[in-house]
Amino acid sequence: MGKLEYLAVLGLCVLVTLPLELAGARVYRRPGRLVRAILPVALVFLVWDGIAIARGVWDYAPESLTGILAPFGIPLEEVLFFVVIPICGILTYEAVGLIVPVVRRLSSRRVRR
Repeated sequence: MGKLEYLAVLGLCVLVTLPLELAGARVYRRPGRLVRAILPVALVFLVWDGIAIARGVWDYAPESLTGILAPFGIPLEEVLFFVVIPICGILTYEAVGLIVPVVRRLSSRRVRR
């Protein structure tokens, strides 16, 4: 896949979880709440990444990255990771919250019969 490999994986994560939003998870429809949930954690991990990169604790495979760097040498893909993956997690959590009551209702109907 080359230089777009990391971005492609993030894009697939968004595509796989997008139907959850369309099914009623309502994550993208509440952007203020989404930003308040993701931003503090993303900032902590981005600072952590920046420190680790600066100290040589870890790096990234340049053949899998676009080469676009955010401040402190953090690859664009890593910045996007800390936004995309939490969004996918929140979508999944909200979707489970929608499904569990339906499953409980169906299983209680089966028990009564």
